[in-house]
Amino acid sequence: MSSAARERTPATYADLEALPPGVKGEVIEGVLYTQPRPRGGHSRASSILGRRIGNPFDDGIGGPGGWWILDEPGIELPGSPEVAPDIAGWRRERMPEVPDDGPITVVPDWVCEVLSPSNRTYDRRIKFPFYAKVGVAYLWVVDPPARTVEIKKLINGHFTDIAVFADDELLRAEPFDAVEIPLSPLWFRGP
Repeated sequence: MSSAARERTPATYADLEALPPGVKGEVIEGVLYTQPRPRGGHSRASSILGRRIGNPFDDGIGGPGGWWILDEPGIELPGSPEVAPDIAGWRRERMPEVPDDGPITVVPDWVCEVLSPSNRTYDRRIKFPFYAKVGVAYLWVVDPPARTVEIKKLINGHFTDIAVFADDELLRAEPFDAVEIPLSPLWFRGP
């Protein structure tokens, strides 16, 4: 078999559109990755943290403003027509407007990924190195079962752990260290 026959055609946005309901996909560096849609604990942590950061930093309510904070935005980067962090943020001086229709083509300044059993390995082995490669400055990793939030900063092309917050602590960390974020609401509490 020739080397050309062994090469796969890079995945496209059309491959994502063809996925069945209930399956989430991303194309990173030409490879299509799929996983099931997030469940309650994952969604709750992501939604609450997005609001706690969005109010002061996106809306400017009780905080400095100056950011766009988006849940699962469609980001298109070279070779990666669809990457969707759980939450992402851009400083407005780098991205003055959010595209009304179409993908965002600016690398986020900050991303947050919420770990689930279905995405834990994928996020750590595929997405985190990709975020470092494209230059995302900050990465927060929320682990609901462990009740932790890891704060990572891009230093010399690699993410370096700068803090870990757990349980019911108040989180104050870069790049959102202008406000305190209580962690206890993030952890799923069922009936």
